[in-house]
Amino acid sequence: MKDNINIRKMEMKDICQVLFIEKMSFATPWARESFERELRENKLAKYIVAEIDKKVVGYGGVWLILDEGHITNIAVHNEYRGFGIGHSLVDGLINVCDELNIERMTLEVRISNIFARNLYKNHGFVDIGIRPGYYADNKEDAVIMWKEL
Repeated sequence: MKDNINIRKMEMKDICQVLFIEKMSFATPWARESFERELRENKLAKYIVAEIDKKVVGYGGVWLILDEGHITNIAVHNEYRGFGIGHSLVDGLINVCDELNIERMTLEVRISNIFARNLYKNHGFVDIGIRPGYYADNKEDAVIMWKEL
């Protein structure tokens, strides 16, 4: 299935499908307005989607701040997990940063999300610290991860 994955820039027309994935993936999902604002107004934001047969099956975003890329979110539709889409999205965000001469990338991930932490580790991210009580929904700690490009 990985050969059928198309990674491209997120567009406004993708938001309905992105919201569906967002709501199934996160306890505190972003609102439609948040994604619209990111695409229309945030000049530092870059978002991509993963498509299979013209259906959005995943997405990811990064904020470009000086020489750093901060991954904001990555999610894959439940029915398409385990097919390499998450890897393709991480690669896509790394490519976006690389093309814009970003020197390093960072993100926060729930300490309990071993699957996501391993995904990032497979792409060269390393644990560098903890943000205590980072997640508002349950006060779970976040692991801070970094990658040098």
